[in-house]
Amino acid sequence: MDNSTDTVSKLPLDRWFAGDAQFHQLYPLSVRDLSRRHWTPLKVAREAAQFLVSEKGVRVLDIGSGVGKFCLSAAHDHPDAYFYGVEQRSDLVGHAEAAKNILGLPNVSFIHGNFTQLDLKQYDHFYFYNSFYENLDGTDKIDDNILYSENLYNYYTHYLFRQLEKMPSGTRVVTLCSLEEEMPPSYHALYCGPDNMLKFHIKE
Repeated sequence: MDNSTDTVSKLPLDRWFAGDAQFHQLYPLSVRDLSRRHWTPLKVAREAAQFLVSEKGVRVLDIGSGVGKFCLSAAHDHPDAYFYGVEQRSDLVGHAEAAKNILGLPNVSFIHGNFTQLDLKQYDHFYFYNSFYENLDGTDKIDDNILYSENLYNYYTHYLFRQLEKMPSGTRVVTLCSLEEEMPPSYHALYCGPDNMLKFHIKE
């Protein structure tokens, strides 16, 4: 990853978060090209994190964290909370780790794996930028390095639904560009952004 020059490493921390274009300089061109379709805008990340960080010390999991943009933004804005990203593509986890090292954020961690391998009860709240959607026909794919199928979409969606049902009252979930099929009826939508693309949910 060619972002280890002195100019990159010495840029003041806050400057990285001045805007999306600046933040994307943390990544190689191949990753920047995917930003419009696949990575969370900083404005959305800030709004989502503000809702998810209900108190100090909360543990927030990003399901399908890609190159880590949400987690890194949230960790910068909320140093008293902890952010975890799980991502099944090892190369994207590598880019997330490299960006984390440049930013020097101690309260963020990235996990290479499938979210179904995690115990979701180890986390308090969740961020979900519909990482299952690319399994459906006719959708934009990040790459061709993993298998896609409607069966996988259904499996992941139903699995997350069941796990969220088991979470305690007060659990918060932010969804972006979701079909809402993963949200149990016990979660109430407190906020819906423009075009209902961004939603804040809390379990009753």
